[in-house]
Amino acid sequence: MSDLREILRKQRADRGMTQDQTGSAIQVSGSLIAAIESGRLIPQPDTATRLDELFGTGDEIQRAAEVARDEARAPWLRPWTDHEERATMLRCFELDVIPGLLQTPDYARRLLTDVGPVSDVDGTLAARLARQDVITRSAAPARLVAVVDEDALRRQVGSPEVMAEQLQAVLAACELPNVWLHVVPAHSGAYAGLNGPFVLGTVNGRVLGFLDSHLGGQVIDQADAIRVLEEAWEGVRSYALPTGQSHDLIAKVAESWT
Repeated sequence: MSDLREILRKQRADRGMTQDQTGSAIQVSGSLIAAIESGRLIPQPDTATRLDELFGTGDEIQRAAEVARDEARAPWLRPWTDHEERATMLRCFELDVIPGLLQTPDYARRLLTDVGPVSDVDGTLAARLARQDVITRSAAPARLVAVVDEDALRRQVGSPEVMAEQLQAVLAACELPNVWLHVVPAHSGAYAGLNGPFVLGTVNGRVLGFLDSHLGGQVIDQADAIRVLEEAWEGVRSYALPTGQSHDLIAKVAESWT
């Protein structure tokens, strides 16, 4: 990521612009520019594009950001993120944690440092946050339907403040027209989700799956295996609360963390 940081610092310094002035020029905060220059954040594609337009650098910052994103990705995750970026629909189930596409920086950092082992926490964090562009980008964002177990809302990751902020961020994300989140309540008992988390992505009309484990991630493309995951998805959806009740539960748990 050093090239990205150096390019941005040089372009900004050459024009005598502060971080706040640079951020204001492209309608982001100065703290976001500071985070990029320190290596704590990789700019999302639309932000990198606006920086190139501001500085007249063609696509130099966009290319540097993509290189930084590739370098920060765990090798075992890269095959999936390539598909994820092109997905029109993502369906994910999480048993114990908030889905990565909805995680706040503080929540994600605590997961990376406490669960680990991760050799480059800052780089991995930046790449994880950059992946969220798939649902927030202005051009053709993917639809995300997420189901989480209630335990993911109540499992403390970081401080109570981190948890409250995370759950409020989830509620904010649910206001996007392309994001839906459902919660499986704790009283549900045994159900298909107890077998573990998974993701189903629709890419070019084809459904692919992704499984994460201690040994790395696995992209699933065999028809029989996809059918198993589709059945598991229908199973977890059948136990999940409707969106309104899910949002009420998330808000209630968020309040309990304050």
